[in-house]
Amino acid sequence: MRDDDIALKVDAVSKSFGGVRAVRDVSLEVARGERISMIGTNGAGKSTVFNLIAGVFPVSSGRIELFGENLTHLSTAKRAGRGLARTFQTSRLFEQLTAAENVFVALGRSEFRGRSLRPARYSSARWERVSQLLERVGLSGKGAAVVADLSHGEQRQLELAMALSLQPKLLMLDEPAAGFSPVERQHLVTLLRDIPEEISLLLIEHDMDIALAVASRVIVMHDGEKILEGTPEDIRSSERVREIYLGGSVDNAA
Repeated sequence: MRDDDIALKVDAVSKSFGGVRAVRDVSLEVARGERISMIGTNGAGKSTVFNLIAGVFPVSSGRIELFGENLTHLSTAKRAGRGLARTFQTSRLFEQLTAAENVFVALGRSEFRGRSLRPARYSSARWERVSQLLERVGLSGKGAAVVADLSHGEQRQLELAMALSLQPKLLMLDEPAAGFSPVERQHLVTLLRDIPEEISLLLIEHDMDIALAVASRVIVMHDGEKILEGTPEDIRSSERVREIYLGGSVDNAA
């Protein structure tokens, strides 16, 4: 892969917490527009790698680049300014505001970063953008609903709209299907497949069907290390993955 085709490069990254080495020499690359899923059992190191990329934790060693720029020691806010957006396992919404108001606030972080919010924040164009984002994630009829009254699945859809409002170049989704019903999982697959092609996607997902249905390439983590990388077909046919993670067969997602 040519350097100018690489959106994200993680080079020999390790992380220790006290005497515990949670991540050991993990390297990975995400191409521009590529969709990658990271899978593994609890404690495999997925979330730690995710948080190292996002800047939540400092690396103990190694290097992280986004579109060729060294992000290793930048803050989470500066990484967001470079085009990295993420969601979290637990909701970080304003529950007493409406869905539309949540997206409106999120838009203020992207469209008006570093500028005055005075008259522009009430512009009709900005509200139109809110409507477009809600429609993109399947919430076009829910803009006036208070977030606390939305279902769990709808709240996760709203988080995706807010992440997309940042106009990311790299979107990182942390267990987006957590707590979803089977119907909501199928809807999520459709939403993720419809993310604009120019946005690179890195997904941590416990639901194996979603992880394999969305990604063009899959990274398998175990005990803080990357132990396997390949296509969804490679992962489905891997006896090692079956033994360690699946305990049986992998069905194709719709």
